[in-house]
Amino acid sequence: MNEVIKAIKERRSIRSFKPDMPEKKDIEEILDAGLYAASGMGRQPVITIAFTDKAQRDRLSEANRKIGGWPDGFDPFYGAPVIIAVLADKRYPTYLYDGSLVMGNLMLAAHSLGLGSIWIHRAKEEFETKEYKELLKELGIQGEYEGIGHCAIGYIDGEVPSAARRKDDRIYFV
Repeated sequence: MNEVIKAIKERRSIRSFKPDMPEKKDIEEILDAGLYAASGMGRQPVITIAFTDKAQRDRLSEANRKIGGWPDGFDPFYGAPVIIAVLADKRYPTYLYDGSLVMGNLMLAAHSLGLGSIWIHRAKEEFETKEYKELLKELGIQGEYEGIGHCAIGYIDGEVPSAARRKDDRIYFV
């Protein structure tokens, strides 16, 4: 089987991560893979922010937890030590789709390097807050960016989940 198709079929969402930080070269390779996602008219309106500092990562987790309405102590990132926030420039009509393609590339790249990943929502709501708008300014990011999602990455703690049975009647030919 083709390696890309094999990776697509084998990748799973991971909900239990070891606290060990992946190697920086692996994080950089994953981020680089995101840059190669397709985008409408090749405009590349998507940016990524890698949260690798534990204090910053934990602050982001707490903001996400509050937005999600979970109880104190719950980590919506399941212990993953790396969180990649994906944001896209709202000036482009395909920004949401372009950001989604970046998320897919990030998760497949993590899988190909032996790391687990999961897409976590609520980036939109986080980056609408004063705190995270300030972070964008501090990073020198200008414009109207919307959070698309978070790609939580790390070493898998436990077994890789089995694939869910694929639903029937989802492919049609004309």
